[in-house]
Amino acid sequence: MKSQAIVTYGEALEETTTDTPAPQGKEVLVKVSHCGVCHSDVHLHDGYFDMGGGNKLDVRGGRQLPFTLGHEIEGVVEAVGPDVDGIKPGDHYVVYPWIGCGECAICERGDEHLCLRPRALGINVAGGYATHVMVPDQKYLLDRTGVPDGLAATYMCSGLTAYSALKKLGNPGPEDKVVIVGCGGVGMMGIQFARALLPSAPLAADVDEGKLQAAKGAGADAVYNPKDENAIKQLMADTGGGAYAAIDFVGSEASMAFATSVVRKGGQVVVVGLFGGGFSMPIPMFPMRAITIGGSYVGSPQEAADMMELVRAGKVDPIPVEERPLDAASKSLDDLRTGSVLGRVVLAP
Repeated sequence: MKSQAIVTYGEALEETTTDTPAPQGKEVLVKVSHCGVCHSDVHLHDGYFDMGGGNKLDVRGGRQLPFTLGHEIEGVVEAVGPDVDGIKPGDHYVVYPWIGCGECAICERGDEHLCLRPRALGINVAGGYATHVMVPDQKYLLDRTGVPDGLAATYMCSGLTAYSALKKLGNPGPEDKVVIVGCGGVGMMGIQFARALLPSAPLAADVDEGKLQAAKGAGADAVYNPKDENAIKQLMADTGGGAYAAIDFVGSEASMAFATSVVRKGGQVVVVGLFGGGFSMPIPMFPMRAITIGGSYVGSPQEAADMMELVRAGKVDPIPVEERPLDAASKSLDDLRTGSVLGRVVLAP
């Protein structure tokens, strides 16, 4: 099997060749057909997350180099372990990558994505920037029937992240507006899932006019550019005093400032993006504005299954997907760094 792997953090990925592993027990060997390139891959490739104020969170520990990134995986079963039942070579699936230890209390309640001993594909163990990937159990293979090739892979992170964040918003009414902050690949997914899950079309904000046009074309009710000094005032006026909630798909100091400024009293901000930086707010403003700020990290196996059911039913419009060869992995990471990707890039080994 061939992989595009991190050999030195921050340096270009390199092709590595290793023996193709044979599945044991409940393992399933998947021949990768497509693997999405996610912005979190950029931070893993760099080896750190920006925590603001010149501080960095080092994420190089516990990962042996060379290491293969890639967690938005779609492919064909090539071989199965002796304990696998009902899965056979030639079957097509998407792979749930946010795998936990399977033994702790967190995993037992169904939140494997929050496990403190994670085995996430492309994060903790070898992922999908490769010709093959080993999946530890058939239960992590999800039906992708009817979903276009390449697009199906993107739902395992950007789609799941958007879906899970929206499910945290409670029950907004027809007049309650939700703002999608950041209209990159995950934000565009957020717009599509918001249209499927919310009683009214979402609003959208981005500093890139091209992405705002794409968001409007994707169904956003109205769009705003935070660089416009009147954007906050206009959004507050359009919503009659502020949005019900804002989901920050960027996670930068500027995007958080905008998101927290446009929600109404009693509003909610869900932080999804990992761009980096620091955030502060005077403590008295939390009770005075009665706002809630929380994080959302990908989604659970059950949320992934529920999301794919929604997608297979045709209730979620596709986002733009650009297919590139596996050896374009490094360039794709660089393009994400510069913000020049519209929709999602998927690698096709």
